[in-house]
Amino acid sequence: MAVSVPPLAPVPTVPPVPPVTVPAPRSASESPREALGAAMAADESYAAWYGRELGWSLVGGPPGQLVTGTLFDVLELPSDAGGRLLRCRVATGPVALMGRRMRFLVAPGSAEELEGLLDWLEWGGVALDLAALGAGGRITAPAPPGSPVREGSSRGAAVWLRPPEQGCEALLPALPGPGRGAGPGQRGAGPDLVRLVAAAATECHRARLRRRTPLRSAVAGPFTGRPVRD
Repeated sequence: MAVSVPPLAPVPTVPPVPPVTVPAPRSASESPREALGAAMAADESYAAWYGRELGWSLVGGPPGQLVTGTLFDVLELPSDAGGRLLRCRVATGPVALMGRRMRFLVAPGSAEELEGLLDWLEWGGVALDLAALGAGGRITAPAPPGSPVREGSSRGAAVWLRPPEQGCEALLPALPGPGRGAGPGQRGAGPDLVRLVAAAATECHRARLRRRTPLRSAVAGPFTGRPVRD
């Protein structure tokens, strides 16, 4: 007798993340001079891409760096919290990853607002490992999309997860103001910074609790469903 199987519920759509090129292994015979030359050549190609595609300039190097506080500020948090934040239904701007830190580009001036926003959202005084870079700050320029990342280079694993596009500075998360915002009937130029910070703080706190809380075993008994208090 045929058995009727109910249709599966649709799976929520997750925004695609551009593939990251696997780092090319560094040759054991490569001398420090050759490694420096390769790093400088990579910096030159990176600088050309940033200038051509975005109109951005790199400073210092190698590795070349992007200055914060003029075109954008940066919201920085642990990569485990950032990964979950990317899966939330909250709009973001460009996002980069370097090592165990994830960097979300936000509108200039946002770094100065972070402490006040966290207080207003009732996260003030809570250790979240959530920071911001504004005027006078720098971040390592991530490799352009599709560019190989040299293993063992001083640039490390700086890559774009959500690459920037030309003109993206006008669409970065910012505080709602006259004529912009994310509320009903409002047309914002970009995502709402308040919503992004609120979601980031929540995910940072959850990630911190996961690191502190060991996996439950059969001896510990079933989970009761009660909230964990910090």
